[in-house]
Amino acid sequence: MRLFGCEVCGQLLYFENTQCVRCGATLGYLPARNRLTALDPDEAGEGMPGTPTPEGALAQSVGAATEAEDAADAPEPDTLWRPRAAPEALHRFCDNARHKACNWLVPAESAARFCEACRHNRTIPDLSDPGNLAHWQKIEAAKRRAFYSFLRLGLPLVDRVEDPENGLAFDFLADAPDGSEKVMTGHDNGLITLALAEADDAERTRRRTAMGEPYRTLLGHFRHESGHYFWDRLVRDGGRLEECRAVFGDDSQDYGAALQRHYEQGPPADWQENFVSTYATAHPWEDFAETWAHYLHIVDTLEMARAFGIGIDPAVDRRDELTAEVDFDPYRATRIEPVMEAWVPLTAAVNSLNRCMGTPDLYPFVLSPAVVAKLAFIQSLVHPPKA
Repeated sequence: MRLFGCEVCGQLLYFENTQCVRCGATLGYLPARNRLTALDPDEAGEGMPGTPTPEGALAQSVGAATEAEDAADAPEPDTLWRPRAAPEALHRFCDNARHKACNWLVPAESAARFCEACRHNRTIPDLSDPGNLAHWQKIEAAKRRAFYSFLRLGLPLVDRVEDPENGLAFDFLADAPDGSEKVMTGHDNGLITLALAEADDAERTRRRTAMGEPYRTLLGHFRHESGHYFWDRLVRDGGRLEECRAVFGDDSQDYGAALQRHYEQGPPADWQENFVSTYATAHPWEDFAETWAHYLHIVDTLEMARAFGIGIDPAVDRRDELTAEVDFDPYRATRIEPVMEAWVPLTAAVNSLNRCMGTPDLYPFVLSPAVVAKLAFIQSLVHPPKA
């Protein structure tokens, strides 16, 4: 994740900002430019007439949704804006801006009503429930950070309009009100289901503790579940199946039986020698998805460290082992060695800082040589050798 500054006053901006806290400028994100930019209203001062969703387009389905939520200060999707980072073309906000759930922009001439991230939504919860709305807004914030990485890496993103059977789509679902049915987070042929309850910090912590996990976040869910989708696209459909099996194991083994065995018996005693997490030991597909998620964690965090100019150079006797400077673009790195040389010292530093505050380690994982080799395979998928 890179840093952005307001073009009007120079204020440091956060990726989720819709208004500059110093000068009040309206802000929007331009995916094509990878830029959070200040916006000027169209000189004509006119809103754009509503454009109907093209026939056959994927529209997010809202269960009994109403406009009951407070839309004060929410950008109007039909108002035209001129981004300071790209003043040559007018843009408007994604339709989900009306719910304070998105700050991404869409070209004014586009027939699409949703941005590059939100057009993959298939189902969102009933927004007439204020709790649902608040949880969905948190989910959308995590989703946009996941899509930032997908777009930075140039990954293939096909929605269900282009591929109704296997395109990438999201169902954000709430449990049954009477508690009779619980939503399970998971992936099925490009359809990622995320339980709305995961946006409740207390509930997510309860689940993390019950599962014995050191880490569980909304962004982690998006990165893990997307790993299954990109396995289909990059490994199965990309001619890398046998090569992947040589690294992660035989994925043709019975998935259901493997999961049952994992939950009954747990991971092997020496799991840290070959896997990034205990769940990765369940089946090669889960190993791939977990490793995929960690690769995205690493490159995105390193990019932010680079943006802040963070370097690690502790005054210890064996300082060379912990010295690092992120002087390269992690998203473009094609060798895993410089990524690891920067990542290991950085995690040692931030974990130590967290402990000083009495909070859990930011990155409570061990990257063995076998895991690094798996990360290198992931890197080769997103940066295939040029012919």
